[in-house]
Amino acid sequence: MTLLNMNQYGPHFQVKVISALLTHKEYLTNIHDIISEEYWDNQAHQWIIKNIITYYDKYHTTPSMDVLKVELQKITNDVLKISIKEQLKAAYEASDEDLEYVREEFSTFCKNQQLKKALLNSVDLLNAGDFDGIKFLVESALKAGQDKNVGHEYNKDIESRFREDARKVVPTPWERVNDLIQGGIGNGDFGLIFGNPGGGKSWSLVALGGYAVRMGYNVLHYTLELGEDYVGRRYDAFFTKTPVDQILQNRDKVEDVIPELPGELIIKEFPMGRATISTIESHIRKVTDLGTKPDLIIIDYVDLLSSRKRTADRKGEIDDIYTSTKGLARELNVPIWSVSQVNRAGAKDDVIEGDKAAGSYDKIMITDFCMSLSRKAKDKVNGTGRFHIMKNRYGMDGLTFGVQADTSTGHFTVHDYDPDEEFEQDTIPSNKKSYGDFDTFDKQSLKNKFFELNS
Repeated sequence: MTLLNMNQYGPHFQVKVISALLTHKEYLTNIHDIISEEYWDNQAHQWIIKNIITYYDKYHTTPSMDVLKVELQKITNDVLKISIKEQLKAAYEASDEDLEYVREEFSTFCKNQQLKKALLNSVDLLNAGDFDGIKFLVESALKAGQDKNVGHEYNKDIESRFREDARKVVPTPWERVNDLIQGGIGNGDFGLIFGNPGGGKSWSLVALGGYAVRMGYNVLHYTLELGEDYVGRRYDAFFTKTPVDQILQNRDKVEDVIPELPGELIIKEFPMGRATISTIESHIRKVTDLGTKPDLIIIDYVDLLSSRKRTADRKGEIDDIYTSTKGLARELNVPIWSVSQVNRAGAKDDVIEGDKAAGSYDKIMITDFCMSLSRKAKDKVNGTGRFHIMKNRYGMDGLTFGVQADTSTGHFTVHDYDPDEEFEQDTIPSNKKSYGDFDTFDKQSLKNKFFELNS
């Protein structure tokens, strides 16, 4: 029987692939990065592939028959052991007659197997109405077997490392931060800002997005907490330096500044807990198809996304969301900024350290650049705060900077931090005279003042 008469990519084809992997080291080397045991249908084949991959990862060659015999002795399931022996015998006895065909068809085989798996897994998603999840599974399946890139050949690719555009970045509004991350956040990077509730995290994202637009970059801003129109008014406040509560009375300023902006800004709202990272990916591709290629993506905020992986452990879901976000940045080759909460202990600290991350410390490990914005109650009155560099893949971390924060317009001024400086409790800077966007502490302070005046 020739391969052409076999049932598509069924057991006979899969045995042929195993045969090629066991007898041709160069073939295993070529497909090592894309091969997976889950592409094979039966347990015996999966065991063989797993052992081939494990052995290659350790010794950089194919396992011999003797090695596989030793591993076989460790199996306690006699039925499985007999099945593996039969499949190994078939693989070693298979001829090289169809080797070239197997090599050519392997990528299609991977797609075929992943598509079958995706369709089976789509049943539950279909019942749940998760069409974005189905689309993600199918799109991922179609990408199976595509990685033919050998990687960066250090000795040969010298020129690529020294090109001016070797790392394209989108700068932040803060020069001190840019100096630490080699000019800004780079394509494929995931940047994260931790902060306490009401501390200005969302405003910091507006500052990042607004500055990028003013520099000529296209920005996609996803909001899962605030409405599109309100986020738009925050950008109005940023661009015009007009307090957000006064924007509606200053439409002329907004209309004057918008035509001068060189970059495009798209703000998209998704319901909290309903959107997944694949929902955002689908929207990005839609926007791109319509003619706006994003240079920067902002998600406010990633923790509010829904995980594609349902687990009893919320930490597992959060880690999956963050890993998927990082993967999206890499896949699209676009930087992503987001924010996250600190735990209760962190909200009380003058400088928020990495151990105060809410939910999972792994958030920090997944990101490329991570800093905290700490603003205690007295900071919110005084318009002060501190940036602390938690993680920096491109330079120093552990540094702390002082921040002058105007959370009515989204403007943050970064300066050297003096840990011994005292806060003037009763002094409210001029940039805090507008209370159109005050937090809980601001509201309570004004309430107390009101009752004092009327007592």
